[in-house]
Amino acid sequence: MANPEALAGGHDAGHEPQFAHGTRKDYVTGFVLSVILTGVPFIVVMAGVFPSARMTAFLVLACAIAQIIVHMVYFLHMSPKTEAGWTLVALAFTFIVLVIAVVGTVWVMYHLDQNMMPGMMSEQPGD
Repeated sequence: MANPEALAGGHDAGHEPQFAHGTRKDYVTGFVLSVILTGVPFIVVMAGVFPSARMTAFLVLACAIAQIIVHMVYFLHMSPKTEAGWTLVALAFTFIVLVIAVVGTVWVMYHLDQNMMPGMMSEQPGD
């Protein structure tokens, strides 16, 4: 009978996985946090906890940002130690490009509205 290591070419023998995997505790913690961060905004919106829509929107946005961080840490296993920090560098670059694209788009649309349609908002119907 041939040695299984020899059949595999000896490549898989004694090597640990290249990427870190979470433990069951990490996955359960991430799941529980995700459920809480989903349930809190749902209850706040449905029950009308805050009289101000702005305060409600702020809480929903804060929970959404926290949810993103929970998913990145517990499910995507992103940390400064993973792949020598390159995953966080790639994430930071993606975030910067996304912010530039969104802010630039809003800025262009706002200025197009202001510069291309002067006086449209001040006219009253029936004049």
